[in-house]
Amino acid sequence: MTGDARRARRERSVRESLASIVLVFEVVVVFLAALVIWGLSREDGGAFGLPSWAPLVAGGLVIAGLALTIPLLRYEWGYLLGWALQVLLLASGLLNPAMFVVGALFGGMWAYCMIVGARIDRARAAQAAAEQDQGKEPS
Repeated sequence: MTGDARRARRERSVRESLASIVLVFEVVVVFLAALVIWGLSREDGGAFGLPSWAPLVAGGLVIAGLALTIPLLRYEWGYLLGWALQVLLLASGLLNPAMFVVGALFGGMWAYCMIVGARIDRARAAQAAAEQDQGKEPS
């Protein structure tokens, strides 16, 4: 086999594409939020009596979860994992109240992408089925 024999890329659904875009933006925001929460916890001591390094570790774990969820979106349970991460992001508002706003914004974007992406995917599938049925008409 030559180098030209490559595997064909799997076609991604609109819902999967939109979900991965939201998750990538969340990675950036969670990184910055972890730095802010860490910086604030160094002055007053950690939130809930946690050590000051805890926000960095927790932020790193959430970032890893977000990044690992992106390739798992090819499976239906990957979207459930995405929903769980949205809830976790919203719950981070307990550490910094501004994160309630950030979590609500990203949760809303996630929900919108799930609804609209699924609607577009259904419309595309219906159109493809109609085109396939038209091609099978007897002469």
